[in-house]
Amino acid sequence: MHLKTQTEALSLHEVARTARRFNVPVEDALLIAVNLYGIASPHNRHRARVTLRLHRAPSVPWTVIVPLNAHRSPFRLVEDQLLLGREPIGEVSRVDADEAVGGYFRDAGRAATLNPNARSRCVGCAFCPNTLEASADPRMAGEEDLDELLTAMKQQHPRGNLGELREVTVSTGCFEREDAAVAHLVRLRRALTAHGVGARIGFLTSVVTSGAALEQVAQRVGPFVLRLTVECFTRRDLLLKESKARLHVDEIPAALARARGAGLGASFTYIVGLDPLEALRAGVQTLVEQVSEFPNFQVYQAHNSIMEGLRVADVDPLEFCLAARRQIESIMAPTQLRPAAWECYRPLWYFSYAGEPLVKT
Repeated sequence: MHLKTQTEALSLHEVARTARRFNVPVEDALLIAVNLYGIASPHNRHRARVTLRLHRAPSVPWTVIVPLNAHRSPFRLVEDQLLLGREPIGEVSRVDADEAVGGYFRDAGRAATLNPNARSRCVGCAFCPNTLEASADPRMAGEEDLDELLTAMKQQHPRGNLGELREVTVSTGCFEREDAAVAHLVRLRRALTAHGVGARIGFLTSVVTSGAALEQVAQRVGPFVLRLTVECFTRRDLLLKESKARLHVDEIPAALARARGAGLGASFTYIVGLDPLEALRAGVQTLVEQVSEFPNFQVYQAHNSIMEGLRVADVDPLEFCLAARRQIESIMAPTQLRPAAWECYRPLWYFSYAGEPLVKT
C-alpha cells in the first residue's frame, strides 16, 4: 500500500472516496483529517483552539485543537477560509491560543474543564504536546484558590450562572499520588457546593484506583465518574510517564469495576494511533463491560517528527482512524452508549455514530 505523506496533496475527492469506503460521512472524515494533519497558516503556534464550520454543514460549529504551524499539511488557512489543497472546505471564525488556563466552559456552559494542578507542568508522556507550550497555569493548593477560580469562571459563564453546570471535568496534570488526588477532590467538592454547583465531577487519572480511595470518593465527592487515563495498551513503559505506566493493563478492568462497585461512574481515555488495530480491539474488548460512560477516544496528533515516529507504522493515518472507528462501534454496540459531541476535541465521531446522527444539521 502506498502511504500518503503530509507533503503530498490530499484532495477532497480522496477524502470523500475513503469516507465512502468506510461508510462514514465525508464531514467526519474531513474533521478527523484536520486533526491528523493540522493546519498550515501564518500563525506560528504549536497548538490553537480553532472554531470551524464546514461548508458542507455550516449550521454546526466545531472546536478543534490543532497545530497552526503544520507547514506540510494539506490544509491551509487563508484569512478566514480553510482550504484542502485549493478547495475551500470551511470557514474559521475564531482562533485562540491553547493555553493551560485554570478552567474553561464547554457544551454551551453546561460543562466545565478545570486544570487545577498545573497541567502545563505535566511533561511525562512521550506523545503529550504540553512541552511545546509556553503557558504557566497555576497550581491550586487550597480551597481559597479553588474559590477564586470558580468566582472568576462565574464572571465568564455565558449566563453568569454556575448552577447550570452538569459536569465538571478535572484534568489532573501533576497528581502523582492517590491520597493527594483524593484530598484535592474533597476540597473541590466543598468549593463547588459553596458556589451552588452540584454537578458531577469527572476525574482524569491513573492514580485513583484502590477500593479504599474510591469508597472515600463515593462518600465525600460524588456524584463522580472515574476516567482512567489508559491512553494505549502497548509500549506503555516507553510512551507513558511513570505514574501512568505503573497501572498495568491487566489491572485496569478491576480498577473500573471497583469504581462501579462503589456506585461511581467509570470510563477511560484512549489515544487512537499508538497501538496496532488488533491491540486496540483486544484492549477495548477487555474494558467494555466495566464502563458506564462512553470512553474518550482521541485521534493521535503528531506535532513533530519525533512524535510522528510514535505513530503506528505502515498504515495511512486517516484509513487507520476510520478502521478503528468501525471496530470500536462494533465492540461498544452491546452497551448502547454513545459519544457526546462536546466531550472530546479530537474525536472519531462528529456528525454520526454507527450510522446514526449525533447532531442536528
